[in-house]
Amino acid sequence: MRILICDDDTLIIEQLKKYIESYFESNHLKCPELVSFTSGEALLTDKGEKDIVFLDIEMPGMNGIYVGNELKKANRNVIVFVVTSYSEYLDEAMRFHVFRYLSKPLDKQRFFRNLKDALAYYNSITLKIPVETKQAVYSFPASQIIAIEAQGRKVIVHTARQDFDSIHNMNYWLEKLPQNSFFQTHRSFIVNFEHIVDFDHSTVHLSNPQITAYLTRRKYSSFRNAYLLYLESMR
Repeated sequence: MRILICDDDTLIIEQLKKYIESYFESNHLKCPELVSFTSGEALLTDKGEKDIVFLDIEMPGMNGIYVGNELKKANRNVIVFVVTSYSEYLDEAMRFHVFRYLSKPLDKQRFFRNLKDALAYYNSITLKIPVETKQAVYSFPASQIIAIEAQGRKVIVHTARQDFDSIHNMNYWLEKLPQNSFFQTHRSFIVNFEHIVDFDHSTVHLSNPQITAYLTRRKYSSFRNAYLLYLESMR
């Protein structure tokens, strides 16, 4: 993982570095590579992976709104934090799906909470899940799994690529999948929040229109709350 910081204020860069290093140290985790830039132009010329980016809005030359849009064009999964004193840019920043909006001066505890959410989201979209069938073992990011469906004794893993007949049961998948991104809506269905289009009290419609998951009434409230919490964490 690489975490990038782009701000024309070197004091803010140092503060962000200090907070990031402190977070990883306090959680007994290895700190990832930290790279800093003082201009949007320099950031965009960087050829390395861009996993999490802390981005100032008001900078000479390319402003953060332009840079954020370019980052998202290159990689829609990049996690962008907007760090600025100017709240009037919030609406523009939200258009390129900024992950969080952090106001200056930075509050350390709020920063830690938001970084924790970002790392959980990063793990959910990059975590490789093995799908074992009778013929072979396939591996792909959890984000590509749309739903797990039980049809009698058969368990089908619906993915964005194709469907797979898993040799494992539903309990296995409940333990294997990241709990912040998946929910068992019915004994026959586990759905990925990322692929939900809409839902009512009995059904959940997913990004693949051929898959409709059942939603039991007794689970409706807990499912709704978990989904809204997921959406909130994606803002």
